[in-house]
Amino acid sequence: MNPFRFKRFLAQPFIVTATLLASTHLAAAQVTSVSQLSDVEPTDWAFQALQSLAERYGCIAGYPDRTYDGHNAITRYEFAAGLNACLDRIVGTVGNGEAIAPTDLATVRRLQDEFAAELSALRGRVEGLESRISQLESDTFSTTTKLQGEIAFVLADAWGGNGISDDDNDVQTVFYNRGRLNFFTSFTGRDRLTTRIQFGNLGNTFADELHTNEGRLTFDGDNDDAAILHRLHYAFPVTDDLHVTLMANVGAHLFYSDTFNPGLDSGNGVTGALSRFAERNAIYNSGAGGKGIGVRYRLNDVLEISAGYLARGGNDPNAGSGLFNGNYSALGQIVLEPTNRLKFGFTYVHAYDVSEGRRFGWGGTGTNLGILSPSALDAAVSGLTESQLTTGVVSHSYGLQASWNPSRQFRISAWGGFTDASLVGLGDAEIWNYALALSFPDLGLPGNLGAIIVGAEPYLGSLDVPGDTDFENDVPWHIEGLYKIQLSENLAVTPGFIWLVNPNQNSDNEGIFIGTLRTTFTF
Repeated sequence: MNPFRFKRFLAQPFIVTATLLASTHLAAAQVTSVSQLSDVEPTDWAFQALQSLAERYGCIAGYPDRTYDGHNAITRYEFAAGLNACLDRIVGTVGNGEAIAPTDLATVRRLQDEFAAELSALRGRVEGLESRISQLESDTFSTTTKLQGEIAFVLADAWGGNGISDDDNDVQTVFYNRGRLNFFTSFTGRDRLTTRIQFGNLGNTFADELHTNEGRLTFDGDNDDAAILHRLHYAFPVTDDLHVTLMANVGAHLFYSDTFNPGLDSGNGVTGALSRFAERNAIYNSGAGGKGIGVRYRLNDVLEISAGYLARGGNDPNAGSGLFNGNYSALGQIVLEPTNRLKFGFTYVHAYDVSEGRRFGWGGTGTNLGILSPSALDAAVSGLTESQLTTGVVSHSYGLQASWNPSRQFRISAWGGFTDASLVGLGDAEIWNYALALSFPDLGLPGNLGAIIVGAEPYLGSLDVPGDTDFENDVPWHIEGLYKIQLSENLAVTPGFIWLVNPNQNSDNEGIFIGTLRTTFTF
């Protein structure tokens, strides 16, 4: 028999991969009979040898999925390490007073002589690795935390938009930055505590100057480069299929649920889509910024469910606030994945929003009427009082999403969202949003990404309130294109544009064109 045809020949094979290959995290599972290995058959040419080693000396181990993978080749060093582990088993057997056949002892001595050089070299390598590990542990600032950073330099400008406001839109070319320092900490090897420090200097400039949240960039919102604690989340598995995420601040449903837009919904705002709208269905942004919990459970290979609860003001003990007596958003989602290339999802969000600097919103997307802005409602409806304009909103949102990968270099994502909103004591409103995104991974060169996104940001479709209403509900088209050029593993440049047609859902308004050039550094 040729022993070099077996990748995991003897007991404790994880010693080999940990010390020599450092390429797998699988732990071996000891077996007492080859019948426990699903891919070993009695007709295999080495079956008798494996059976003898397993049953007489316990010198066989398989992978956690109870496979042996016996047809993969190994090196002499790997075999020597496995041999050394099996010798330890045999020595232990003899030490316990158990008999061992003379022929087996002769085989052991021959193997010891044959692989003496490899065993000696292996011991030297292990000692060297142990020394290096000790040095790394003494020099690192933490043995449980990993630092990951990202910095974006952005050039941007905008043209058009006349008619949206009485003020002239005169946006100047700007150069700004946004940065994040992410500390990922694990206490068990399977959990993760995320602590994020964030800074930037754009603020809400484009939204303020253009008088709409449409086209708002993913990487805006921070002012004066002031460093803030932006995210403090803890995610952990309860079982292999059930995962829980606790969000102590800046929570959002997107942090634990599938959003069906891989590549563009990057989660960091500096490597995916350019606009907040192009990242995902806007209903995932309901309740963004709250505190709460999210769970994700994989029932089987086809079906997954997610559920979560967020409360803005969840840290405020005053009346009308707290976790259960103020603004909240609750999500439930079902995902069907019939193949590894195609999946569908249905999402429901129930929320309550009341004045808190913003009364109702979609995470920085949508027309002014689409976010039920008091000023926009005041212009659209005659005779409303201030209390009516700022009344609370109870909403039921429904989303349909799909993602399809026809090939490794082409991906289609699509979504549609409908919201039935009740303005408490005033009336009802209907809000829509939808989009189609075409992505081209590895376009031109590996690591590059091209994308085109066409859709409509959240806009007011109908409004049923007392008084005379006068507003336009033209479809506010959002057209976005980008091409990320991956210059190196840690440096990418992304030119792109955003074209807003019928901004603020009014065809009388001049279209807006936003151009950007984003340079992203990761480390």
